[in-house]
Amino acid sequence: MATQPATLKPKNNKPEELGQANTLWRDAFHRLVRHKLAMFGAIVLLIVTVMALLGRWIAPYDPNGMDFSARFAGPSLAHWMGTDDFGRDIFSRIIYGSSVSLQVGFVAVGVATLFGTSLGLIAGYSNRILDEVIMRAMDVLYAFPAILLAIAILAALGRGVGNAMIAIGLVYIPIFARIARGAVLGIRNEEFIIAAKAMGAGDIRIMVTHILPNVLSPIIVEITLSFAFAILAEAALSFFGLGTQPPDPSWGRMLSEGRDFFRQSGWMAIFPGLAIFFTVMGFNFLGDGLRDALDPQLRR
Repeated sequence: MATQPATLKPKNNKPEELGQANTLWRDAFHRLVRHKLAMFGAIVLLIVTVMALLGRWIAPYDPNGMDFSARFAGPSLAHWMGTDDFGRDIFSRIIYGSSVSLQVGFVAVGVATLFGTSLGLIAGYSNRILDEVIMRAMDVLYAFPAILLAIAILAALGRGVGNAMIAIGLVYIPIFARIARGAVLGIRNEEFIIAAKAMGAGDIRIMVTHILPNVLSPIIVEITLSFAFAILAEAALSFFGLGTQPPDPSWGRMLSEGRDFFRQSGWMAIFPGLAIFFTVMGFNFLGDGLRDALDPQLRR
């Protein structure tokens, strides 16, 4: 009796590597959810984000509205965090100031991530001469203290929150470049990179489609941590009068305005300081959680 031919099984169109990558990201997400401090930081950042997005509807007063009859009023039901020397509601100004801090963080970290990661990919994948040129330039920028370099850039560009975003972004480019380059050096000689070259893939395609997805983990962690440093840098620049200009509210600017009246009205500086503290702490906790989730070996 004739035997029937064996039925061929259809090939799975989904690459095995893609399934493994999805599993790794899924496991990292579960580890992040179980990280209590990371979840606390995420909740804090969610509150700050809601304040920044819905500030005009949440704030009970106009942040720049003056009421000289309520100058230096302490925390009360009418003014939850008191008022400043112009009678402006501090709670409303903190809510509006959150949008400035997050906006500076997004733009500055975005600039640093885009240019720093690109330079790191090029330096790590290219020849030794180009690598040396790029990284020595990054070392020169990295040698300067971040806040002093930002002040020097603002001295050339001029005051204002827009120039502060550019200055902070330029300051943190070397950090992302060094991290990206180090990650690229660890995988550029792997078999899948050699196979891509053998198949005729160009250098740009290899860097974008093969190398970049495999170096995203340390970059994502650095993005989260850099948000905290960007907010601190903006607060410092505004404190010195180089960032947000009056009468626009900014946490750093509010600290500067409250230091002269600290003994008389301590809440003018305490509440903006607490806003900076909790926001930076939230980003740090979330960054630590992401680092543990994406690389469990660091827990040791």
